[in-house]
Amino acid sequence: MHHDTPRWTVPADGLPEPQPSGQVSRILRLFRPYRSRLAVVGFLVGASSLVAVASPFLLREIIDVALPEQRTGLLGLLALGMIVTAVLSSVFGVLQTLISTRVGQQVMHDLRTAVYARLQQMSLAFFTRTRTGEVQSRIANDIGGMQATVTSTATSLVSNVTAVVATVVAMLALDWRLTLVSLTLLPFFVWIARRVGRERKRITTQRQKQMATMAAVVTESLSVSGILLGRTMGRADAQTRAFGVESEQLVDLEVRSSMAGRWRMATIGMIMAAIPALLYWSAGVMWQLGGTPPSIGTLVAFITLQQGLLRPAVSLLSTGVEIQASLALFQRIFEYLDLKPDITERPDPVRLGRARGAVRFEDVTFRYEPDAAPTLSGISLAIPPGGALAVVGTTGSGKSTLSYLVPRLYDVTEGRVTLDGVDVRDLDFDSLARSVGVVSQETYLFHASVADNLRFARPEATDAQIEAAARAAQIHDHIAGLPDGYDTLVGERGYRFSGGEKQRLAIARTILRDPPVLILDEATSALDTRTEQAVQRAIDAASAGRTTITIAHRMSTIREADQIVVLSNGRIAERGTHAELMARGGRYATLARGDNHGREAVEAVP
Repeated sequence: MHHDTPRWTVPADGLPEPQPSGQVSRILRLFRPYRSRLAVVGFLVGASSLVAVASPFLLREIIDVALPEQRTGLLGLLALGMIVTAVLSSVFGVLQTLISTRVGQQVMHDLRTAVYARLQQMSLAFFTRTRTGEVQSRIANDIGGMQATVTSTATSLVSNVTAVVATVVAMLALDWRLTLVSLTLLPFFVWIARRVGRERKRITTQRQKQMATMAAVVTESLSVSGILLGRTMGRADAQTRAFGVESEQLVDLEVRSSMAGRWRMATIGMIMAAIPALLYWSAGVMWQLGGTPPSIGTLVAFITLQQGLLRPAVSLLSTGVEIQASLALFQRIFEYLDLKPDITERPDPVRLGRARGAVRFEDVTFRYEPDAAPTLSGISLAIPPGGALAVVGTTGSGKSTLSYLVPRLYDVTEGRVTLDGVDVRDLDFDSLARSVGVVSQETYLFHASVADNLRFARPEATDAQIEAAARAAQIHDHIAGLPDGYDTLVGERGYRFSGGEKQRLAIARTILRDPPVLILDEATSALDTRTEQAVQRAIDAASAGRTTITIAHRMSTIREADQIVVLSNGRIAERGTHAELMARGGRYATLARGDNHGREAVEAVP
């Protein structure tokens, strides 16, 4: 079957080029599942705005009618009406905030989940190109930075637009001449707000990149491995100074972000606060020119409306600035959501039951990049069910890459890899994960209990099954001797355990999963001879009855393999059994003699 492997192109920072077109409509689509709740928010916003603008009309009637005519009953009703409007406006505001905040938080949850799910789909190649801190920053800092936008800014925008429209309509109803005077400076305000918004967006992009850089520094330098390296190399002070430099740059960006356009927006506030004086002067000019001046009640009510317009108008301009700044955050999140996984599942994948474990490489070629030289070329191998293949070669010969093609950590460029005669690219992910287990040199353990680390491979496993897997991996006695037994926390990345103990825990985890195909990628290369022997016994137990592919430097771990392949520059240089290859006196014999010499020298040291 022909396969076109989808590709995603990345610039220097490991991410695809941003696609800014249609960004606003894409943001709006995030809220589509919650449109019924947003409709309720819209109703509350409209009701709150209408109630708020009613109060100045009641005030006009008090000043122009109730007080001059000494109508006490009317005065009481009008005063009560003003109190009721204030109460209703506050209640509507609280309900509106509650619903909009719930919707906003749900949208943030959807974004976090979508980004995490997309990253889970990416191949190993993506994570080798992207700093861990960068990934964490996108999920934590960028989505966290959008909280104000998705929880309050959107509602504030609708609320302020409604309030401004309702207030302007009410002002026109009171006196159209004073309304024109109040709105003459509006174009100037909009121009200032747009300039401030563009400046804030640019600074926000720089700030988020700097936060991602700091997150990467923290992740790398404050991990257990980072602390060990820094202390043993005497670089702790230098790392602190380097972090200080990055933090100082963030300080500058935070100050610039906070102060961007602050004076311009303050100017708008001062001008709008001075407008009442302009309105009083305008009323006097109308009277001087012989026109009909507004009544005292109308003038007071109009000034009240105009002052009420100040808050939503300035807030609306500020909201526009915040939205432009938040577009930079949305763009960074959409960059991750737009990543195209290069390893995907077919729409109609093949589902296997219990695989027999027959593995074949059929004229396999692999390149990490389309234009790069092939890492593997023309590889053809057949491993029968229960068979044992060993792959040896110098560093960089393509050994690990070859093994990673079976569980589809990478996809072949040409040719195919099959499991029980089925191309692994045609299998569903679950079948492949159940069929192929990997134990690598770099064992990863979670900061959790021993039992939880083992149960990660099989969540439904019983305590008895976990203990049986640990016994098979030659690690049960050590675990049982710990103060908390299987409830013992392994520590960050398993640093409470030695290298050999961690390897045996990883083997136990794989045994618990019980895959028909087992890949051992340099599983004993970093261990001393005695520990290697213990781990090798665990490997022998794990390999029993399984198809095994062993990647190794040390010849002692592969002597009993059914078939040994020597890789050189991505090609098969030799193949055969240990005895055949030793008799041939080629590359394998040279590697074996060098390995034996090294081991004898080590074992001779008292």
